Amino acid sequence: MTHFYYYRFPTLAPAVGKVLLCFLLALLLQPVQGKNRIPASDQKAISSHTLLQADVTISGRVTDATTNEALAGCTVVLKGTQKGATTDANGEYRIVVPNGPATLVFGFIGFESQEISVGNQTIVNVSLKSSAADLSQVVVIGYGTSTKKDATGSVKSLKSTDFNRGIINSPEQLLQGKVAGVNVTAASGEPGGRQNITVRGPGGVRTGSTPLFVLDGIPLDNSSTGGATNPLNFLNPQDIEAIDVLKDASATAIYGARGANGVILITTKKGKAGTGTLTLSTNVGISNIAHPLPLFSADEYKQQVAAVGGVVDDQKASTDWQKEISRQAVTQDHNLSFSGGAEKLTYYGSVGVQNQQGILKNSQLNRYTGRFNASQKFLEDRLTLDVNLTASQTENTRPPIESIIGAALSANPTYPARDATGAPARYQAFTNPLLSLDLQKDVTTINRVVASVSPSFKITKSLTYKLNLGIDNASSTRDQQSFPSLIPQQDGRLEATYQNNRNVLIENYFTYTLNLDKHNLSALAGHSFQKFSLTGRNWSINKFPLSPIEPANNPGLGQDLTLANNRPGGYATENELQSFFGRVNYQYNNRYLITATVRADGSSKFGANNKYGVFPSFSAGWRVSEEAFMKSGPFSDLKLRAGWGQTGNQEIPSKITQALFTSSISAATSYPLDGSTNYPAGTTYTRLANPDIQWELSTQTDLGLDFGLFNGALTGTVDYFRKVSGKILLEVIPADPIQPASTYWTNVPDMTITNQGLELDLNYRYTSTNGFRFNAGGNITFIKNIVQNSPYSVITSGSATGSGLTSATVNGYVNGQPIGTFFLREYIGIDDKGLSKYRDVDGDGIGGSDKDRIAAGSALPTQQYNLNFGFGYKGFDLTANINGVSGNKLYDNTANAYFFKARLVKGLNGPSEAIGEPTESINNSAPVSTRFLKDGAFTRLNNLTLSYNVDVQKLGINRWVKGIRLAVTGQNLFVITKYNGYDPEVSTDRTVNGISSYGIDYLSYPKARSFIAGLNLTF
Repeated sequence: MTHFYYYRFPTLAPAVGKVLLCFLLALLLQPVQGKNRIPASDQKAISSHTLLQADVTISGRVTDATTNEALAGCTVVLKGTQKGATTDANGEYRIVVPNGPATLVFGFIGFESQEISVGNQTIVNVSLKSSAADLSQVVVIGYGTSTKKDATGSVKSLKSTDFNRGIINSPEQLLQGKVAGVNVTAASGEPGGRQNITVRGPGGVRTGSTPLFVLDGIPLDNSSTGGATNPLNFLNPQDIEAIDVLKDASATAIYGARGANGVILITTKKGKAGTGTLTLSTNVGISNIAHPLPLFSADEYKQQVAAVGGVVDDQKASTDWQKEISRQAVTQDHNLSFSGGAEKLTYYGSVGVQNQQGILKNSQLNRYTGRFNASQKFLEDRLTLDVNLTASQTENTRPPIESIIGAALSANPTYPARDATGAPARYQAFTNPLLSLDLQKDVTTINRVVASVSPSFKITKSLTYKLNLGIDNASSTRDQQSFPSLIPQQDGRLEATYQNNRNVLIENYFTYTLNLDKHNLSALAGHSFQKFSLTGRNWSINKFPLSPIEPANNPGLGQDLTLANNRPGGYATENELQSFFGRVNYQYNNRYLITATVRADGSSKFGANNKYGVFPSFSAGWRVSEEAFMKSGPFSDLKLRAGWGQTGNQEIPSKITQALFTSSISAATSYPLDGSTNYPAGTTYTRLANPDIQWELSTQTDLGLDFGLFNGALTGTVDYFRKVSGKILLEVIPADPIQPASTYWTNVPDMTITNQGLELDLNYRYTSTNGFRFNAGGNITFIKNIVQNSPYSVITSGSATGSGLTSATVNGYVNGQPIGTFFLREYIGIDDKGLSKYRDVDGDGIGGSDKDRIAAGSALPTQQYNLNFGFGYKGFDLTANINGVSGNKLYDNTANAYFFKARLVKGLNGPSEAIGEPTESINNSAPVSTRFLKDGAFTRLNNLTLSYNVDVQKLGINRWVKGIRLAVTGQNLFVITKYNGYDPEVSTDRTVNGISSYGIDYLSYPKARSFIAGLNLTF
């Protein structure tokens, strides 16, 4: 019964729709109905003719016109109907059509579609021509689409076949290394951990660098309801059809204030008319710690502690504590999707489950997703209704990462990890790292629903109206538990946090197109309103008794309920963004292209004087290859592009421009009027109003060249860009000491942050007549960042962590230096007393003072590169992806806090780096300095995949199974680097007062090396 409804649904729904539509039209158009009525005699003739018809089976093979290679997965549709088929691994198809005039439509991505009139043929073989350099490839440009050949901005489109493979949690990982100018850095190796992503470099001091993500037309809010987790984890990568990256201002200006850091457009999969498809995919992965730190073994430890004069506490064991806290992790990822449709209705649905164990024990990410997309046409195809819905639940279990890693790196390796019963051993004077795993539990559960309804109505042949209604609602609960214990002594504690983020979108816009001889015009005008609501509350209870019941399951057992220690808290914030936007695209003779865009954004974050910002852009293109003088040249495509535009930034705290008052009775807010100690109640300012704060402004220029050679076999893009961010938003100390607040927000005059660079992207494809396929490509970005005209000698950030490092900072924003600069004392070795020496920069005779700090390099890479290769023969495919960066440095805060001789003499373990200075005194301290600044460059084999497409026809199952794909993937197979930490791709968040930090590694979750086996079945 289930199968009956599944297969009949695509046919039944349009039929019902047509019946209802005909009934309505009969009522509305009664006066003219009779003019179109078919005579009864003709109806009878038609019925007789229909009865005489018989179905005919058409078969054939679809191949590449250039290489004669079979095209598997090509769609074959009977024109004007919902009937269709798909070619198998040999390019063969079979379709049943009515006897009589019939036309088949053949379509395949990257090839020109072709229509064939069947006539009396029963065998129809077709050769499809490749679209030269994929110039007809559709790219999403925001509120519309374009083709690659007509785009004037810097846009890169990735299809699902281009994505990275392996264990993937979020969309950023799919495009890592694939797009020139885009740098993706995993903050750590934790499952579901944050991904830091920049498009052409960061442009703000405290506003971060995360681009705007747009999911099926809904601009997402980058805030997270899940603490350290990635806010994009809710999205199943298996549901993504394409990712389009808008890099320059001429492309991003349509999103105005939210496009300053670039825009990433995510398009999910949709159904296709003519054929139903059921796909099942399953992947199982095994992960291990990729690069454990080389700590002293038990024998080495005893030798080294004795050598530095320490007392060896030998418990006769040989324990590898890194191995004890880690494990061989298993990941399972299962997905089921179905899609199809008829002439009027298409649909796509999916469900997915991903269970990923982390390589640290008690670390786990579970994700459950469901998606349904549908598109229905009404009113003779003038009205189209698109519906998109995704629902997900992610459950993230986290151990106390920093504490267990720190304990494992320094723990005495001669202590046994477990007692005779196999339980974690307990000691009075030693904390077993395994006990930290048992005594702490942190679980965050996030439920998120993103939905949109987008009807579009074709008013005339050239004018279309579209309404976009969207909602993004995320809610989370987080329970942080400390279980009560006697050894080691620990009071039980429960801290619960509840958060809810809601993002509501209403957009209305019109699109007008005009095609007149050699002139093509497209115009867009619209309005957008978006409201963000963020709420949260938290409470805690202390002193739980020893009990097998977890505190979260019975909070009433807690004995400390005083407000002094457990005062509940909360917040509520609302922001609104209203925008008016327009865009005009003009094309003349398929050669000369012009695009103009303007957007006016109004934000509730700003005061009355500067609530709105206007952000224009202009770009032009010249398709030189279409000129007559180029027709005999080697270029299949040659296009010059130039663009200029402005975008804004509004990332400041809400309502910061408004006055803030407080009412209290205290010596700090009032004073006695009668000479006594009686303080009267009073209301005072804690913040003055500042209605003059305005939008941070980013101005960008882009010059580009797109080219194709050898009939599109070799394609490439070269871009020069320059992005200047000004009117920098910053929290500063007031010049006037008589102020109600110690700091205030302002636009720093004249201060600028400039990113400029060069991008080069090349791709080559080759297919031989015997079925061998080869492709190679890559991109490289040279980028330079500089801070200029700052009125401050240094804006510090990047707080260091560790004993004796409190209040020390690592990063500094300095004039003439890039963002992410390390502002440190320069370590020059060990003196004759065994103490550290630092360069005396200011010449006062005292090296190592705060005035001796220097700009010692930046965490931002000056080169980013990626290489990808693909080899194929018949059913086999081998693909590889290599990515890397250079010109950057990392601050190893882990080594600063844990790896020096003074700790070794106290019986704390470490690597050979701890004794790297033979003459160092055991009393030497280790303050923040260039001693722990290291080269962060690396080259990584990100993933390597071997796959095989089974020939289902030879197996005789092609009537039931359309395709079987087997694949094996290796992820993070090796890294070439000088960095001796866990991994050079790391960035621990050490923000100070909202000022962004970069390139700091402190007890980061280690990266994993993974091997994944996958099976994909298509029915």
